Amino acid sequence: MQGLGDALPVLLLLLLLSAQLPRPAVAEQPPWAPGVERALDPSSRLAVGAARVALHNYNFHAASPSGLRALGQVRKATMKSIPGVGQKCYLQFTTEDYRSRENAGSCLATVLYPKKKSLPAVNIKCINTKDQKQIQEEDNRLYQKLKRQTKPIIGSNIPDSFGNIEPALEPVWALAVAGSSYMMWEKSTEKVGYFMTQVKSVKQWMRKDDSLEFDYIILLHEMPTQEMISCHMRLIWLPGRPLKVKYTCDSENHRLEDGSGMESGSAAGIIREREENF
Repeated sequence: MQGLGDALPVLLLLLLLSAQLPRPAVAEQPPWAPGVERALDPSSRLAVGAARVALHNYNFHAASPSGLRALGQVRKATMKSIPGVGQKCYLQFTTEDYRSRENAGSCLATVLYPKKKSLPAVNIKCINTKDQKQIQEEDNRLYQKLKRQTKPIIGSNIPDSFGNIEPALEPVWALAVAGSSYMMWEKSTEKVGYFMTQVKSVKQWMRKDDSLEFDYIILLHEMPTQEMISCHMRLIWLPGRPLKVKYTCDSENHRLEDGSGMESGSAAGIIREREENF
């Protein structure tokens, strides 16, 4: 027992020394490391902005003034940094009917913000609460109403300063939302997003073929700069066919490049094909 008592001070000294030795490093990746998917606050500007970009893409490709959607609520959002490519967001969110604000269904989407200058790459799939056949029928009724016009539609300040839209101008306003969705999708970045706030003026061009054509001056609200940007947009629509859009925008701080939109392809291909078809 005496030997054990003599050894206790030595054992305590060894334990104290071992506690001060550096611990071996644990191989953990930081949450912001490339390739690591990290959670985003669903209410954050980045998550909400990416969801709106996805809906801009959806509304443009749907090419349906009767099926326009607005963002409801982002339910879940994550982001991953892909080395040499860009930042990719993974999103779950609800949507609302653009006019009635009724529930329009939920969506799953990915939005890739590329490192190189290019429009965000979007993949989106949505569940519809509104029957697709009903949307097509509403589009066709709207088209027939516009096509029967004997005089070109001319309007301004849609909506007015009180937020009102004349019933006769609702179709051309809805088409402006669909067409401007391409512009807003193309120009959005991780840091900058857009809303269409008003149609300053619209004029219909009477065509001999089946398509409807309009010239617009619209206002885009840039976030978070709060800048109002005036854009000229030319739009051609035929139900069941992709929208044809050409535009140019000016702002106080920068000039947004001319652009065009179609159903698929690279930005360069979009511009070339639309120049040939207009």
